[in-house]
Amino acid sequence: MRIGPYNIDVPVVLAPMAGVTDRPFRRLCRQMGAGLVVSEMVTADTRLWHTRKSQQRLPHADEPEPRAIQIAGGEPEMLAEAAKANVALGAQIIDINMGCPAKKVCKKAAGSALLKDEALVADILKAVVQSVDVPVTLKIRTGWARHAQNGVHIARMAEDIGIQALAVHGRTREDKFQGEAEYDTIAEICQAVSIPVLANGDIDSAEKAREVLDYTGAKGVMIGRAAQGRPWIFREIRDYLTLGILRPAPENDEIYALMQAHLQGLHDCYGDFMGVRIARKHIGWYLQQHPQSLSHWRAGFNRLETPSSQLEWLEHLFHSGAPEARALA
Repeated sequence: MRIGPYNIDVPVVLAPMAGVTDRPFRRLCRQMGAGLVVSEMVTADTRLWHTRKSQQRLPHADEPEPRAIQIAGGEPEMLAEAAKANVALGAQIIDINMGCPAKKVCKKAAGSALLKDEALVADILKAVVQSVDVPVTLKIRTGWARHAQNGVHIARMAEDIGIQALAVHGRTREDKFQGEAEYDTIAEICQAVSIPVLANGDIDSAEKAREVLDYTGAKGVMIGRAAQGRPWIFREIRDYLTLGILRPAPENDEIYALMQAHLQGLHDCYGDFMGVRIARKHIGWYLQQHPQSLSHWRAGFNRLETPSSQLEWLEHLFHSGAPEARALA
C-alpha cells in the first residue's frame, strides 16, 4: 500500500483516537507490527495549540517515519493553516477527520457532521490539499445517516480533489458505535476509487481482518478500539496476512514486559502527576477483557499516586503467583 512517497509494507494501521493514540501508545503499536500509526486528533484552531493537551498531540520530529497527524475542524482556511503548521513541525502525512461521531466534535460542524454538507467537504479538501506538499488522507464514515449513505460520492470527490488514501468506518454518524459495522458500502467505495482504502470498524482479530479485506477489496485495515489493551493485535494480523500464521496469544512474561514499557513511557511522556493518572485508563484496558477476576486489581491500581507504586503493582500482579494474572493472555 502506497501513500504518496511512502510505501506501507504492513497494511495494518492504528486509527487515530483522541485520548488513546498518544506518543507512548503509537510507539508500542509500531513495535508490535503496525505498518502506520496516526496521532490523536488535533484541533485545526492553532490559537488553542498553547494548551498542554495540544502540545502533547503535535508531531515530534524524532518519531519514526512516516509521521501522520490528524486534524479536525469545519473551516477550510483554518484547516489549511493547521495542515501547514503541522508540516512545519514535522508531519509527513496530514489526515482530515470526517469520521468522529462525538457530540462535542459534531456540534462544532466537524468530524462526521461534515458529511451532511458535501459542498463544505469539497472546500475543505481542496484547501488542505492545496496548502501542503505532503500526502493528505481522509477518514470518513459510510454517511451521515442510514438513509443518507453518501460515502461513495464523498470518496469519488476526495480522489478527484487529490486525497491520496481513504479510511472508511463501516457505520454512519447516526450509528455512532452501536450495532455492527457493515462492509457493503466499503466494498462499493473500493470499486469506485483507485486510491488505497482502509476498512475500519469491528475488526478485532486476524481472521476478521482477512475476511474484511477479502470481502471489500480494501488495501488494508485500520484498527481502533480493538488495540486498546491489546497492542499485539497488530502482530497477529500482520503475520496472518503476510505469512498465513495464526499466532497464539502472547505469554504472560511478554505481556508484563509490554505493560511495563507502556507504563514507563506514559510516566516519561507526561511526567509523574499526569502520567500516573493517564496510566489508569490504559492499564484498565489491559484488564477489561477479564473484568470479574481482575476488578479488584484495577481498583487497587486506580488508587495509586506515584510511578514507582504503579510499577510495583504491576510486578506484584505478574510475579506474586496470583492466578488472576494468567487471565491476561
